This record gives sequence, structure tokens and C-alpha cells, in this order.
Amino acid sequence: MGESSSSVSIDVEHISFGGKDHLVQTSHGLLSVAVYGDQDKPALITYPDLALNHMSCFQGLFFWPEAASLLLHNFCIYHISPPGHELGAGPIPSDVPIPSVDDLADQIADVLDYFRLSSVMCLGVTAGAYILTLFAVCPLITVSKAILMENATYSLVMSNLVYFYGMCGLMKDCLLQRYFSKEVRGSGKYPESDIAQACRSFLDERQSINVWRFLESINGRCDITEGLKHLQCRTLIFVGENSLFHSESLHMTSKLDRRYSALVEVQACGSMVTEEQPYAMLIPMEYFFMGYGLYRPYQFNGSPRSPLSPSCISPELLSPESMGVKLKPIKTRASLRI
Repeated sequence: MGESSSSVSIDVEHISFGGKDHLVQTSHGLLSVAVYGDQDKPALITYPDLALNHMSCFQGLFFWPEAASLLLHNFCIYHISPPGHELGAGPIPSDVPIPSVDDLADQIADVLDYFRLSSVMCLGVTAGAYILTLFAVCPLITVSKAILMENATYSLVMSNLVYFYGMCGLMKDCLLQRYFSKEVRGSGKYPESDIAQACRSFLDERQSINVWRFLESINGRCDITEGLKHLQCRTLIFVGENSLFHSESLHMTSKLDRRYSALVEVQACGSMVTEEQPYAMLIPMEYFFMGYGLYRPYQFNGSPRSPLSPSCISPELLSPESMGVKLKPIKTRASLRI
């Protein structure tokens, strides 16, 4: 995973789950990006939570027919995996420096530069939401919009646990507590759900040293509260009622400009709304996209328009309550240098 100042991609020859995998050389090492859909469509980038990738963090949302029809009809999806979290990843060598959260945000800029994306929508979960938010508030960068989940560091105890004991049963229990409500995890009268069991299977495939490295990066994150006050993109925050990070989501919402942000609280749900209750996201996302002329296929007769060409929006759609938006373009660091 040597460093390079240029962005060169090595295409993986196989197709997985209907998407094409790319290994993109960024300024801070290789990064896996799975691309789904027509690259002529507007771009939606995703970033998952700790120890997850797009198959374990966004499968519920993208495989649910109603949400898939909305998202895949309107966007080309670029699933970014944290370093060493992609499918089939081996352990990252010990001599490779642990990236800072700033380095992880820089990698996103490199990915956008490689795919020549001048504007994007962003979907992040917990730790992934923090990385995308950090990218949004970096100096001289404005973002079209970000759909964010709550974000927070779990604890240094978890870091020590995975470092010394690997992906043991207790570590997986801690992660499931991070992701899901107790009804999904199973406790007392509730058996462990199929969702939780499937997630355990995904976690078995993770390299513990890679999970530890990502956790160390997140544990070293800075406070971006002041930056949130100046964030000019539209933001839609989903928070599960039973999320460990519920208070952090409320704090984030309180710092954002209320003219450009909205909070959706999902009842009886943990942090990973994309897996536990993806159907709760559909209507808010539909309203969120309506300001761009983007609809589900049965409502939409033409081709999806570029996010840089928003439709004429009524004042009602611009209210946070209805989550209509007016887009601002994103500027990648390469374009800023031109």
C-alpha cells in the first residue's frame, strides 16, 4: 500500500454482486470502490461503519425493492470500503502507517478525482458518516449534500479488545450492540434475528488488525462542531431511537443550519437504520430527492437530470420539514488546483 501522488486504478477483473470492483491508488494507499449502475447518471457515494463494507452495511437498503428502484434508477452508486474492509481483504502490513481521519477524507477526494466526479451525494453510517462530514467541512470544499447517520467513537476498550483478542465473540457482541437494537440482537424473550446472524457471519470475514486500524483512526478524530456551523450542503440525518449515539445525533442536528437540515428519528431501531429498518428511509429520501427532479421510476418519465441542474422548487419543498433541497456543487481538490 505504498503512497503515490497520482490516482491510478487497477480494475479487478471479476464482477461481484452486480457491481464492478476497482482498486484506486490514492495519496494514502489503495482503496476499494465497488461501482454499481450507469456511470452517466448522478453519483452517490457510500461509506460504511466500523468493521463493515457495502454488503454488510447497505445490503438491506439497496436490496429492498422500493429503495433500490429509487436509488439505482437515479444514481450510479460508488461504494467506498475503508482500508482493509473490502470483500476478501487480507491483513494490512504492520509497516503501513495508520491513516488519520484527514487521510481518509483525502482518499474520498482522490476517488472523486479518479472517476471524474464533479458532484456527488453522500450516504454514510456512523463512523462512515463522520468521514464524509469531515470531507464536507474541509477548507475550500463545498459539498452538494450529505445524507448522514449519527457518528461517534465507541471506546478505547473496544480498540484494546480487538487488538489483543481479535474478532472474538465478545468483540462481535460489542459491534452488534453498536449496530442494532436489542430486539434485533436478541435478549431474553427475543431470539437473535436473521439480520444479526448474517452480520456475525460478515464479521467472521474481517481481519481484526484492519478493524483495529480503522478504529484507531476514528478514535483520533477531531471535533468538527465549529465546521458544522458553516456546512452549506443539505443534510438529512437518520437516527435510531435506541442508537448508542442518539445524543450525538441530536448534538449534530443542533449545530447545523436548520434551513438546510432535517432529523428523522426511527422508532425501535438501533444505529444501522440501513439494515434494521430501511423502509423507514424511503419517504424522507423521496422528499429529499424531489428538489432535484429525481423520483422512483413509476413517478418519473424522463432520464435523471444532473444534480447540478436542480429543478424549480416551490418554497414548500425548501422547508426542512419536507426535506426539499437546492443543490450546491462539490469541488474536489484537483479541480480547485486548476
